[in-house]
Amino acid sequence: MTPLLFALVALAGGAGAGLRWIADAVLSRVLPGGFPWAILLVNVTGSLALGVLTGASLDHVWLAVLGTGLLGGYTTFSTVAVDSELLAREGRRGAAGANAIGTLICCTAAAMAGIGVGVAA
Repeated sequence: MTPLLFALVALAGGAGAGLRWIADAVLSRVLPGGFPWAILLVNVTGSLALGVLTGASLDHVWLAVLGTGLLGGYTTFSTVAVDSELLAREGRRGAAGANAIGTLICCTAAAMAGIGVGVAA
C-alpha cells in the first residue's frame, strides 16, 4: 500500500460516511418510522454495489478505493447492531431479530445479485 492509496481510501471512506448520513437523513423522513428502514436500505444498496464491483473484477486499486473506502464508509454493521439492541431494549424483540437477521439475508442476497451483474457486465 502506498501513501497515496491510503489517502484515497481514507478520503473515499469519509465520502461514503457522508453519503450514508445524507441517505439516512433523507430516507428517514420518507420511510415509515419505528424501524431502521433507512439503514437497511443503505446497507442493501451498498452490498449490491460492492457485489457489482467485485464481480466486475476491478483493478485492486479501484476496488480498494471504491469498495473498501467509499462503500466501507457508506455501509454500517455497527449501526445495525446498535439499532437491534435498542429495539430489544424497547421490548420489540421481533423487530430486533428482524433487523439483525433481515439485514444479513437481504445484504447477502444483494451482494450475490451484484456479483452476478458484475460478472455479466
